[in-house]
Amino acid sequence: MIIIAGRLYVGAEARDAYLAGCRKVVETARSAPGCLDFALSADMLEPDRINVYERWESGEDVERFRGDGPGPEQAARIRDAEVMRYVISAVEAP
Repeated sequence: MIIIAGRLYVGAEARDAYLAGCRKVVETARSAPGCLDFALSADMLEPDRINVYERWESGEDVERFRGDGPGPEQAARIRDAEVMRYVISAVEAP
């Protein structure tokens, strides 16, 4: 299992528009083979922060979906990012 998690920073005034522009990406990801969850959300405390959470069955599923990554217009609006890929070897209930 692969988890992609972290945060993106965009201008606070642009965050809602950025997220609205990502709706199709979220819909596409959630219907992609191997996607177990995919969410981009506004942070409750930082007005310029977007939280990223993805859960995939395998790295191959991530790569098949991801392709070349965000388009140039979307990438240009990201001022900073800290997103990591976690390889999970076991999952159990809390």
